[in-house]
Amino acid sequence: MDLWVFGYGSLLWNPGFVPVQAVTARLDGYHRSFCMLSIHHRGSEAEPGLVLALDEAVGASCTGVAFQVATDDQDRVLADLRERELISSAYVERHVPLHLADGRRIEALAYVIEPTHVQYCRFDLETQAQMIARAQGGRGPNDEYLYNTAAHLAQMDINDPDMEWLVARVRDLTATA
Repeated sequence: MDLWVFGYGSLLWNPGFVPVQAVTARLDGYHRSFCMLSIHHRGSEAEPGLVLALDEAVGASCTGVAFQVATDDQDRVLADLRERELISSAYVERHVPLHLADGRRIEALAYVIEPTHVQYCRFDLETQAQMIARAQGGRGPNDEYLYNTAAHLAQMDINDPDMEWLVARVRDLTATA
């Protein structure tokens, strides 16, 4: 059976494996949001950062990439993804229906925020920018995560005004720091 993984944040630019194919895909019923406090990878408990998560919302949709995992790599990739994404149980694994840009419909593994988890959050854009500008975690500075994700969305011609605003604001904040 084919294993597909939906990338919408850091998986866009760092899936951690070489996919058999990568296809632009849309997931309905969720939106990409900086709604997860990062206390491991892009922040700390003392200075949390923010990372993207799929947040369920009626009428929403999220465009990202569906990555097909090679059959021989499925067990390793799944173990690696679980170690990376399920570090604090803020994400839950879900199999979600995707609409691929080439017209196919598939089911893929996605990491979705658990809205009852302590790391779930909702902040205005200015607060997000302030947090992202100063946080750093085990995988590096939070602004690097923002910039890499925004660059990949731009390469895919995915318009995200909030992401563009955050990039400009965080650049301003870090330039004066």
